[in-house]
Amino acid sequence: MAHNHPHDAGGREGVGDPVQEAHGELAMARLALADDETGHAAVHVANALFCEPALPEAHEMLGVLASRAPEGGVGLYGPDEHGGMFAGSAAALAHLQAAAGDFDRALTGLSQVAAHEPHRPWAASAGWLRTDLVPRLDPEAFARTMLGMVQVLDDPVPDEHRPQLAPFAELAVAMTDAHPGHGFLLWAGSSFLRRLDALDAAVDWAFRAWTQDRSLEAAIMLGNAWRRVGRERDTEKLWATVLRDHPEDLDLHVDLGELIAGQGRFDEGIGWVERALATDPAHPKAAPALHGIRWARDHDIAHLIALIDHLRSHPDHGYAHELVARACSGAWLRHVPYPTEALTNTLRQLLDQVEPGDAEIAISLSALEPPSALLAVRGAFPHFGLTVQSVPEPDPRVPLRPGKYAVWAYAPGSTEPRPVPGVPDPATAEAVRGIADPSWPHPALAYDRAVLLAGCGLDDLLGVLAHPPAPDGSELGQTFARHEPALWVRLVQIWACLGIAHHRPDEPWEGSVRRAVLVDLAFGPEDWVSDAALFALVATAWLVPDVRDDVAELVAHRFVDAVTAYRTREVTLLRSLADLVLATPRMPRQIAELARERLAALDAEPGADGD
Repeated sequence: MAHNHPHDAGGREGVGDPVQEAHGELAMARLALADDETGHAAVHVANALFCEPALPEAHEMLGVLASRAPEGGVGLYGPDEHGGMFAGSAAALAHLQAAAGDFDRALTGLSQVAAHEPHRPWAASAGWLRTDLVPRLDPEAFARTMLGMVQVLDDPVPDEHRPQLAPFAELAVAMTDAHPGHGFLLWAGSSFLRRLDALDAAVDWAFRAWTQDRSLEAAIMLGNAWRRVGRERDTEKLWATVLRDHPEDLDLHVDLGELIAGQGRFDEGIGWVERALATDPAHPKAAPALHGIRWARDHDIAHLIALIDHLRSHPDHGYAHELVARACSGAWLRHVPYPTEALTNTLRQLLDQVEPGDAEIAISLSALEPPSALLAVRGAFPHFGLTVQSVPEPDPRVPLRPGKYAVWAYAPGSTEPRPVPGVPDPATAEAVRGIADPSWPHPALAYDRAVLLAGCGLDDLLGVLAHPPAPDGSELGQTFARHEPALWVRLVQIWACLGIAHHRPDEPWEGSVRRAVLVDLAFGPEDWVSDAALFALVATAWLVPDVRDDVAELVAHRFVDAVTAYRTREVTLLRSLADLVLATPRMPRQIAELARERLAALDAEPGADGD
């Protein structure tokens, strides 16, 4: 299906209430029928079914359409110019086909709608979808229907969606009972039931299919079912045996290699994948799987970057997308690092006790902390007073390198940070707020998403860093405002820096404004802005090979500066910077090892709470 939104048919009544919307569509359908505009009426009925799949009045109107149109109305619905079909139209067509007695096609069509929208009651809307349908169904066609569903459904299907698919599962059981020797039906049904976590039946059906016809497909499905119940060794033996008879199946080579690697035998698993790659260097799964296994073996970021480079050359290789997203976890690779300052800990304690607002609160802090941490506290408590008892050396207020661009400055001898940029244009603040997500599938996609900020002015993006917009009024936004305002500031700054990475993108990297700004921020006064800017550089390097050596050198220098400072004072960004080092392409091995050592030491400290 190409789309799943209602056809545009003008203004609809009761927008927001699906039942009212459906009745509004049916009213429009009646008007169209009164003018003998059957085609327009069909559009409105499809829209009504989309709004409320089981609405009796919509099914009654579908019956009226069937009585008015040739061939029971089946010709009223069909694919669009892209070959896809709107969900409401596909469901309407399935119901009409069932009414005409064409149950195989009806079941195929409705099953696709249900698979694409498993959270909705599409099966329950079909009174004809019953187990007494079995004698009228072709087992071969039903097996193909099951395969069509499993190509779309999650594995496993979320618990809350399974009741909506139960009628299909009940019909599958009835079909296999009626055709116990149909191998194709058994292994296709096994794949479907496995997704619903009906694992006993999934194993049983696949085993019966394998013992009956010894087909390659049955062996694959049996292995997949065994894996779900913890029988990896049995799967390994089965698939290795099958590959002796089917050495041409490169997908199974890859699956077996990943299975073996998943048991900790990485080199042996790599051998199976390399055989597939040697046979077909362009195989869409082999090269990505090789990088994925190597990442699982040693967690060297080079393997994830190899996956990204593979995707740049082969954007249609969906398995590489899946692997890199699956591999990325933790700070920077997947999400915003959590603030760990004493100020932010105090903020969380205050929010546990009082509502944000004008409370007069004052504390004393033993040492200066990043200015953005104070910004976050004062965002929730504007009258928050702070006394800083000391500024340990090296002075975190002093930039590590001279630069043109800055977010924070201090008057001589002062511990009160002053924002350098002015308040941003409201449109830019809103644009950053609109994309400020606390997580991303991987850094390259975060960089890609930030292209939406490419049209924002540089001064405004800098302004967002010092004057972040408040969270929106959504449930998530209210959660940030009430419980995690510091995390909100953190992620807004990160996305603003990602936006800066797209400033004047046509300028050559060396000497570009975007590089100069991010470097100045990274080496400016010690702050959340420092590692946010570094992350923007790293995310750029994930996608742009030509900048990787430069970015690795910059990140390494900033991390070493932090390690040096940590010898004499607290550096709240140290863990974050170490994580960033390990996410940076082409990072020198000795720097990466230093980052691992620092993380291990931080984890060993009393009260440590690593990512």
